[in-house]
This record gives sequence, structure tokens and C-alpha cells, in this order.
Amino acid sequence: MKNRTLPIAALAFSLSISCSSLRAVESVVQDMENAANAFLDSLTMELKARATFPMEVEGERTNWHFVPITGERKGVDLKDLNDAQEEKLTNLLNASLSAIGQTKVKKIQESESILFILEKSDHRDPELYYTSIFGKPSSEGAWGWRFEGHHLSLNFTVVDGKLLSTNPNFWGANPAKVLSGPQKGARILKEEEDLARDFLLSLNSDQRKKAVIADKAPKDIYSSDDPKVYPLGDAGISVADLNARQVKGLNQLIDVYLNNMPSKVAKERRMKFEKDGMDRVVFAWAGSDEVGEAHYYRIQGPNFLIEYDNIQNRANHIHATWRDFDGDFGRNIIWEHHKHSH
Repeated sequence: MKNRTLPIAALAFSLSISCSSLRAVESVVQDMENAANAFLDSLTMELKARATFPMEVEGERTNWHFVPITGERKGVDLKDLNDAQEEKLTNLLNASLSAIGQTKVKKIQESESILFILEKSDHRDPELYYTSIFGKPSSEGAWGWRFEGHHLSLNFTVVDGKLLSTNPNFWGANPAKVLSGPQKGARILKEEEDLARDFLLSLNSDQRKKAVIADKAPKDIYSSDDPKVYPLGDAGISVADLNARQVKGLNQLIDVYLNNMPSKVAKERRMKFEKDGMDRVVFAWAGSDEVGEAHYYRIQGPNFLIEYDNIQNRANHIHATWRDFDGDFGRNIIWEHHKHSH
């Protein structure tokens, strides 16, 4: 009798945690919905027309970029917002990100001012960041929103006020470390680099033979800004081949990416990929393990991909992203929604 009741009790406990987590994420979604509507209500008719798009499975919603595209991005840019409208947008960002994520957004935007000084180029501008709202923010139906500019692309999808997708999300840093001027020594995406190298150096020689898949780093992340992402093979070292201390180190690195999102969302996302099997997560590194030299890594699970590189500008230019094989732009969620609505 005991052997039967224990699994049932464990299942009930797991379900209660899952339901609690879902309700927690719903509260974040409600805050996003309210903030999105307040932002839209603050816009003039002309700005609102530029900021809003249909909620489609593909189309403009999946037309994302992280390079500086001047005059080609859709949405409404910060330059055209007054102080009150920009405050409403800040509220939307604050509802959608953790304090850590909010700080990274500000630092990435501010780095455009550094690049303007270094390059004297007009497309280096901290106000060239664009906001797009897809569909009508509501607790019924599907909607989403995007905040995007150079080295930032944050995409959010909501369906019936219950499911939240935060992918793809992209973060970049150029310079990754400021080498001169008043901000000398400042680093954006510091932990993304340092914790990954710490993890690599924690591996023994046999483990490193598995983990290091190439002596030379690739030119950039493989997933780029493609609308859809696919698994990159099983090369690397799996969690199943790590000891407890190393698993902890890898989890700390994964948390750096999760913690860009509100804690309730980060917790739900972690539960989701752990359910798929943490032992199936694979870490792969390419390039040098020396500070200041080109390197790349990825962390891949059955349904997600984290990619990072620091290669350009003499290894002082970081790209880092989280993608989902089925969940980017909420594709599977939107598809199910349309299927059951028609």
C-alpha cells in the first residue's frame, strides 16, 4: 500500500508546485498586459499605427535582428517618444524583466554612446531602440511584444493570459570591456563570460576532451537571427558526465540567462527544461580558454539552446542568446490556439 501512495503523493505535490508556478507567471503576464495597454493608450494615432502589428505565427513578428539596422526596423523608436510615453514603455520593460535584465538593457543602450565616441557614426545611438506590439494585449487570445535595437532583441508572447514565451532573447556587448575613458574597466555580460570559463576550467582532462569541440571559435553564434532555430548536434559533454560540483557550476551559468526574466518566469522556465531531463543537457566550448582570446560556447537541452561568443574586436564583443526549438515566438502555443479557435 505504501509503495502506491508515495508516488501519488509525490505526483500531487509536483502538480501543486506546477499550478502554483503557472499562477505566478499569470500575475507577471497581467502586469505586462496592463503596462502594454497603458503604453499604447499614451501614443498618438500616428505612433500607435507604427507600433502595432497583427499577431501572426510568422511575418513581422519573427523578423528580428540584433545588428544596427538604420531606418529599416519596424515599430516606434525612443527618439519619437515624449517623457510620459517613454515612462510607460519603461513600465512595460520593468514588468517583463527582472531588475538584472533591466540593468543590462540600460547598459547595452548606453554602450551605443561609447561606440559613437569611438566610431563617430550616427547609427550608434542609444535612442535607436524600437517597440512593437503584436495583437491586442488582453487576457483572451494571443498577443506579444518586442523591444529591439543594436545588441538587444527581447520577444514576449502571451496566449489567453496563461502562457508566456520570452524567446528569442538576445543580449550583446560591444565593447564587452571598456578599455579607456571614464568607464574604463566596465563590463557588460560579465557573468556570461566568467562563469562559463570557470566551468570549463573545473573539468578534468578527459572531460575537457569531450567539452571542447574545436580549437578555433566560429565566426559568430550559429543560430544568428534566423526566424527558427534547430539543434546543433550532440557534441560536447553532458550533465550525466559531471560531478555534483560541476553540475552546480553549470546551473549557475544557466541561471545567468534565466535571471534576466522575472523570478516567477525564471522558476517556471527552469522547471520546464528540468522536466525534459537535466541529464540530457550538453555543454560545448570552442576556441581558447584564455581571457582576451576568441571563444564560444553553447548549452543545449532537448528543447532549448543557449549560445554565446566573444570573438569580434579582438575578443571584446559578446553575443549571447536563449532560443527554444519549439517555443520561439510562442510558435507551438500560437498554433494550438489557432487550431482550437477555428
